[in-house]
Amino acid sequence: MKKIINSSVDFVDEMLDGLCSAHPEYYAQPERRVLVRSVPARDGKVGIVTGGGSGHLPIFAGYVGPGLLDGAAIGDVFASPSSDQIRKAIKHAERGAGVLCLYGNYGGDVMNFDMACEMLELEGLRTETVLVADDVASAPLAEAAKRRGVAGMVYAFKIAGAAADAGGDLTAVTAAARKAAESCRSIGVALSPCIVPQAGKPSFTLGEDEIEMGMGIHGERGIWRNRLRSADEIVDEMVARLREDMPLASGQRVSVLVNSLGATPPEELYVAFRRVRQILEADGIRIVMPLVGRYATSMEMAGMSLTVMALDDELETWLKAPAACAFWQVAGDRA
Repeated sequence: MKKIINSSVDFVDEMLDGLCSAHPEYYAQPERRVLVRSVPARDGKVGIVTGGGSGHLPIFAGYVGPGLLDGAAIGDVFASPSSDQIRKAIKHAERGAGVLCLYGNYGGDVMNFDMACEMLELEGLRTETVLVADDVASAPLAEAAKRRGVAGMVYAFKIAGAAADAGGDLTAVTAAARKAAESCRSIGVALSPCIVPQAGKPSFTLGEDEIEMGMGIHGERGIWRNRLRSADEIVDEMVARLREDMPLASGQRVSVLVNSLGATPPEELYVAFRRVRQILEADGIRIVMPLVGRYATSMEMAGMSLTVMALDDELETWLKAPAACAFWQVAGDRA
């Protein structure tokens, strides 16, 4: 294992310390494994909290900031934060209008968020929950509630944050987050594994000339494993699978996220985006505010994910609303 770390035990805490030290304009850590905005939101704004395992930056902690999230609870690498850490994050995010819990559909996260919310409801704090489940490879459409949450969380964070900043109450912000989550579809392809520091060995194995379509961000089994194909062939299949699950008609507007899983460089992502644009524009589908880069990673895994979010006027307005964190800034309306 070759990593720039001191020890696997201290890895997450030292990472969070470095994150807050490098970007004090965005992040503060009032308690261990709890990240909040360094400048709290105004009183009366709905709070938005996420949580999940480390190893996926910018998800989860990175999207704390104006126009995005108010707090995040951070677990060990690929492990859920505790219910106590989640409870503390929610309490720090509460500004008098309730808190939306917005996170990926993973068993440990669901269990611990549920426990935290139940404890806080006994204290009179109102919460709502939206699960993001956008990975089409993880379950068929008929069982969509079983799907994993992956890079579609980026869009859900942005839309919910904009709705909250616009003054929406907890019911309205929850509805906006749910609408965004239900409008997203994602699929990934892995080229190589990552190494979890505490495990010290690759999370899975792939042959030198192999890829795996549909693999999850923790190394969950995908749809097929076979020889490496050209960029266009890979993208063609990914787009086809997303459109089969969420049909898109001519005239539809979408936002597209071509995301590195960690090690894949921007140059390769732009090769992939080029093909996505060719396919969609040939069918009369307009891409709005595309995102290309590292938005939801899996340590140093090589590969990429593709997310498409179908837009309407409301979602597009929220997508273009101002927001800022260390990893993503939106200045305002742009094409």
